[in-house]
Amino acid sequence: MNKTLKQFSDGLLTQNPTLVLLLGMCPTMAISTTVKNGIGMGVAATIVLICSNLIISVFRNLIPPQVRIACYVVIIAGFVTVIDMLMQAYLPDLAQSLGVFIPLIVVNCIILARAESYASKNGAFRSAIDGLSMGLGFTAALVVVSSIREILASGTWLDLRVFPVAYKPVAIMGMPPGGFLTLGCVIALAQVLLSRRKKRGLPPQVTEAIEVTETEGGDTL
Repeated sequence: MNKTLKQFSDGLLTQNPTLVLLLGMCPTMAISTTVKNGIGMGVAATIVLICSNLIISVFRNLIPPQVRIACYVVIIAGFVTVIDMLMQAYLPDLAQSLGVFIPLIVVNCIILARAESYASKNGAFRSAIDGLSMGLGFTAALVVVSSIREILASGTWLDLRVFPVAYKPVAIMGMPPGGFLTLGCVIALAQVLLSRRKKRGLPPQVTEAIEVTETEGGDTL
């Protein structure tokens, strides 16, 4: 139970794939103009992560090491194709909005990284939990970034008006530069919070020594 909780903590916080490991930057900046897009991409990637991790873990001893990456890509591509077809059938508007970024999940660094670093070395249950935790972390990061951008760019959140009609939208937040600015600020905030969290978990003597070292370094500079 403790190990499962740690996996979720890693995926959502300490090893968040987007805000800490800095993976999946391209779809994060490209589709995070609305919360609806962020949730759609996050859920799709999470399903692919869980399914691909599970299958790769089950067959990890049968996949030759020399062709493992090619096998991983084929497995991931199969699930991405299913997700893409289901979205086009039942959620055509969302599929059109996400466009090419759904098929590009095949080469998403988060999914390939978890397949190589975790699923290929661990059991099926743990690999599925890892896929779920990383997927939730990716989805959370997308929702945070897309919420900021949608609110500032249009004054709405999930098409619900947040600011009054008289609000003047910040047009740049709906453009690529707005994605860079928002993601950079969110990553910086996440790093500050993680740094403070680590210091709180250390003994007082160690925390004091770190603060003294940082102060001396700042004075030197």
